[in-house]
Amino acid sequence: MKNYNIQDALFYTKEHEWVKIDGSHATVGVSDYAQDLLTDVVFVELPNVGKEVKQFGQACVVESVKSVSDVYSPVSGKVTEINKDLESAPELINNDPYGKGWIYKLEGVNESEKSNLMDATKYKEFIAGLAH
Repeated sequence: MKNYNIQDALFYTKEHEWVKIDGSHATVGVSDYAQDLLTDVVFVELPNVGKEVKQFGQACVVESVKSVSDVYSPVSGKVTEINKDLESAPELINNDPYGKGWIYKLEGVNESEKSNLMDATKYKEFIAGLAH
C-alpha cells in the first residue's frame, strides 16, 4: 500500500473527507487517499456560501479525469467561505489536499459531531483495510 499523508490534527470520514475543527468553525477538504483515487481533478462544483449542510450530507462535487464524486460534509454547519482558487486551479486538491486544496469552511459546527468521525490512527487503519 502507498504511504498516504494522513495528518494527525484532522478528523476523517469513511468517504475520505477531512475536517479541521476550531471551536464552532471548520475547514473541509478531501484526504490524500481520496485525491489519489480521483486522479487528476479537473473541476470542483463548490457549494454556495450560506448553504446549510448536515453531517454526512452531500456538500459539493469534485470531477476528475476518471470520475465525478460527491463530497460529503464531515460535520453540520453553514458554509461561510469557499476556496475560489479551485475554480481556476482544481489541481490544488491533488497537489496540496490539506493546504491550498481545502474546499470550504463552515460555522455553527457542533464539536460533539467529532465522535462520529475517525482520528488519524483510525483512518489509517480504515484505508489499510480497504487495500485487501
